[in-house]
Amino acid sequence: MKITLHGAAGEVTGSAYLLETARARVLVDFGMFQGGGNTDAKNVLPLGLDPKRLDAVLLTHAHLDHCGRLPLLTKAGYQGGIYATGATRDLAGLILRDSAKVQSYDVERKNRKRERAGKPLLEPLYNANEVDQTMSRFRDVEFDRSFQVGEGITARYTIAGHMLGSASIKLTVQEKGKTRIVVFSGDIGPMHLAIIRGAVPFKHADLVFMESTYGDRDNKPLKETLAEFRGIIQDAVKRRARILVPAFAVGRTQQILYHLDELFCASKLKPFPVFLDSPMAIEATNIYRRHPDLFDDEAKAWRRGCALTRKQAHVKPTPTAQDSMKLNDVSGPCLIMAGSGMCTAGRILHHFKHGLWQPDTVVMIVGYQGEGTLGRQLVDGAKSVKIFGEKIAVKAHIHTLNGFSAHAGQSALMNWFGSLAPSKPKVVLTHGEARGREPLAELIRKRHGLKPILPAQGDVIKL
Repeated sequence: MKITLHGAAGEVTGSAYLLETARARVLVDFGMFQGGGNTDAKNVLPLGLDPKRLDAVLLTHAHLDHCGRLPLLTKAGYQGGIYATGATRDLAGLILRDSAKVQSYDVERKNRKRERAGKPLLEPLYNANEVDQTMSRFRDVEFDRSFQVGEGITARYTIAGHMLGSASIKLTVQEKGKTRIVVFSGDIGPMHLAIIRGAVPFKHADLVFMESTYGDRDNKPLKETLAEFRGIIQDAVKRRARILVPAFAVGRTQQILYHLDELFCASKLKPFPVFLDSPMAIEATNIYRRHPDLFDDEAKAWRRGCALTRKQAHVKPTPTAQDSMKLNDVSGPCLIMAGSGMCTAGRILHHFKHGLWQPDTVVMIVGYQGEGTLGRQLVDGAKSVKIFGEKIAVKAHIHTLNGFSAHAGQSALMNWFGSLAPSKPKVVLTHGEARGREPLAELIRKRHGLKPILPAQGDVIKL
């Protein structure tokens, strides 16, 4: 048996693992590479991966860096199943269709310049029709039930606690009279993430592929972050301020809505309008509502006990551009959540253009802001920024909350691995840069006497 890494080896995007035996070939995840530099050139079918020879594709969760290249498989003739939980299937459809839309827009914009320059025209990786073809290959999977994915290979999913429907996967492989267990962690969630149930680790493995995104540190405790969140909201209400929140449409938006409900229901704070200014976030929130079976006990009890949570009359979707523009005339207190999460595009830029220069505006940064993004400039204290080519003064109150991450920190990663460590598996650390996986590897070595492998793109792990 061998497993080839076709992504997320020394970086945090592009997850893809091809497992091959003498009798079967199974692909776990097929994510898109994201970021600057040469990432676009990586978003291809890698050499040695023939979609027509695959027996099955298994998907851990719906984020683009885990599912974003799936349409390339069906374009190349893949006819098998794509196995995922029902919630992952719903969210993957939403995310892939948005990806196709963004690609179409970007290619159209680039081609106008290329045509004028006499250069060959570009094509998007895939279009909406090809996404629909891909979604037709999805097959629903239930947690904690084994099923066959290839000759001699069965799979079992368990909760990963990272986002709605996210899973870790155990493959039981029978070959030449021997049975071997291979575990893929997927992305592991932190302890006490809102709404969804916490990660459930496996107990035994011969080989583990484990994420290491935050292997070097722990995130700020959620309790401290919520106290800071409450203080910002209460101060903004007193000043009748408008609160602008750039939020990722899937996961972070629903988390913030939940914590707002907690604040409204558990205190004397009167609900104020919360505008959901993102068509993608609106649909993602509806998907969350369709899967209450995946909620944790706390969220289920909250839904039963808090009438506000059930009705959410204070949450006002603004699906169209016209709806969004009308928010310029809405006075505070109110909260506007809009994409994109790193402030690189989308409706949040329009709200920033109209609000950053006003001292009575509050900006709440609730997610990681990449180097070079507008969001990072605000976090770093920029006195002015450029939006649509115009210089905008930053007089708004900027707050950064670091405790809402959906990724496990070092302690939670070690807790998850602690259940597997007694079986002394071979450990492969992926989905992390050097600063994350090297300290985690050293901690695993010291605590468990195991020396993790830190693979590069294209490396082959044999068992």
